[in-house]
Amino acid sequence: MDSKDRQIIRALQKNGRMTNQELAETVNLSPSPCLRRLRNLESSGAIRGFSVDVDPKAYGLPITVFVRIRLERHNEEDVRHFESRVQTIDEVLECHVLTGAMDYQLRVVVSNLEAYEDFIRNRIHPIGGIASIDTSFVYGTVKKTAVFPALG
Repeated sequence: MDSKDRQIIRALQKNGRMTNQELAETVNLSPSPCLRRLRNLESSGAIRGFSVDVDPKAYGLPITVFVRIRLERHNEEDVRHFESRVQTIDEVLECHVLTGAMDYQLRVVVSNLEAYEDFIRNRIHPIGGIASIDTSFVYGTVKKTAVFPALG
């Protein structure tokens, strides 16, 4: 991947709905080479897809929660079981493996506190093998972006 490919990616991260003509103008390429580069980025897996950024409050999910989880055991079977179960839970938007005292951090969205309690009691606890759960509720967002920093 070269700097021109990164320019294409950053432009699309800012506006994924731009036409190829607009993209080509933005990154200072003619449309045909721009489209060829875009297709190569898609086929290589560098661009994994296109999505829409939705306001969770407008959608009806105004509460964002960061949930940190530590497993009781770290054997391959328990880790695989936890990770496969978490992947099936709709409220979990992201699950990251961590270093340090906790093993995972989940970004979760729910409609209200009762929905969060239901999430913990009926989706997380039944997974089993969890030593501890630490919860932080988001009450404000200072910065959120999907645009990578420029390199070089």
